[in-house]
Amino acid sequence: MVTTDLGAPSEPFRLRMLLDDVRYRSYTIQIFALMCLMLGVAWLVDNTAHNLAAMGKDYSFSFLWAPAGYDINQRPIEYSSQMSHARAALVGFLNTVILAAMSCVTATVIGIFAGVLRLSNNWIVARLMTIYVELFRNIPALLWILVFGAIMTEAVPAPNAFRGDHPSASMIFGAIAVTNRGVYAPSPALAADLGVIDLGFVQLSVGLLAVIAVVVLCLFLNRALVNRAQRVQSETGIRPKTWWRSIVVLFLPPLILLWTLGFHWEYPALRGLNFQGGVQLRNALIAMWLGLSIYTGAFIAEIVRAGILAISKGQSEAAHALGLRPGRTMRLVILPQALRVIMPPLISMYLDITKNTSLGLAVGYMDLRSTLGGITINQTGRELEGMTLMMLVYLLASLSISGVMNVFNNSVKLKER
Repeated sequence: MVTTDLGAPSEPFRLRMLLDDVRYRSYTIQIFALMCLMLGVAWLVDNTAHNLAAMGKDYSFSFLWAPAGYDINQRPIEYSSQMSHARAALVGFLNTVILAAMSCVTATVIGIFAGVLRLSNNWIVARLMTIYVELFRNIPALLWILVFGAIMTEAVPAPNAFRGDHPSASMIFGAIAVTNRGVYAPSPALAADLGVIDLGFVQLSVGLLAVIAVVVLCLFLNRALVNRAQRVQSETGIRPKTWWRSIVVLFLPPLILLWTLGFHWEYPALRGLNFQGGVQLRNALIAMWLGLSIYTGAFIAEIVRAGILAISKGQSEAAHALGLRPGRTMRLVILPQALRVIMPPLISMYLDITKNTSLGLAVGYMDLRSTLGGITINQTGRELEGMTLMMLVYLLASLSISGVMNVFNNSVKLKER
């Protein structure tokens, strides 16, 4: 029988206990490591300050407000060469966000289809998807970007090919022109001008804000309608029909507002030596979009395939026993469960896409790396400040993506009761 003498006095603290006693040793090591890290950072900052002083330079961000003096070909907001470097950096950041968002959506769609089809019972379809995955993921993304850039520059017609009574090229559906200067597509426009809200760095259309507000309100109303139907079903066992109410709530108010504001499509037309009107997607953006989407889609396909294989075959057998067809089984039974396995590595793929947008410099796409981290640094000589800002922006963007996706990941994971 083992007894413990609770009345024995505890041993008084001595300095040697910081290393000998396991209760304090881990804290000692952590504090020592933290002090070494702080000393290293302090030495790095001091060394940098001395080197800057030796070169006659200071650490300042005042260069951001000087005129940029260079043009940006893809401009989501108003910009001219007489505006500041800060404005140029903002345009580059928005170009990065647009490219990352487009590539994430397209890569996800491609990856889901390729991952599901690679498990197909059709031997030819499964082998074709295997060839796609092995081909695209084993060649660097930069090479695919350059390949698509060359295709968009050399293999598509010039704008003058669309001219004349018998043109050698024609617009897709009479609305989309694919040329070696970019893709010209219709853009939405509002006839009614409700003015703009000037925020200093960007001007927001009041009409566009009104449309967005109405759409968000309709989504909330539809969610409330669905939640009410679920409560009625849980109380009575009978679910009321809500599909026609959802259609009315989701589509009728936005359509009425768009009709009131005079919504229409502005189509591109060949005027002079180039197309005018509509929206232009330059070849650099198309090459980056296709290259990143197809390259990352191959990795997402493997993630999706692994997630599906992680689900027990008994789930498919039970669904088939209930009479569900293979397509509905995959969509309603397998993929929702596989999503819990797919989401964590999928977040990493989205982060990779965001960081790989910096490859746009190879094809002339003016993203954050090309503006703030390229031309601005070359013109101002502020390498340290420019790189610091660029790393901070990429860090905040990556943390934002991780935060949003982790919230979604927590919402789909299995809840224990």
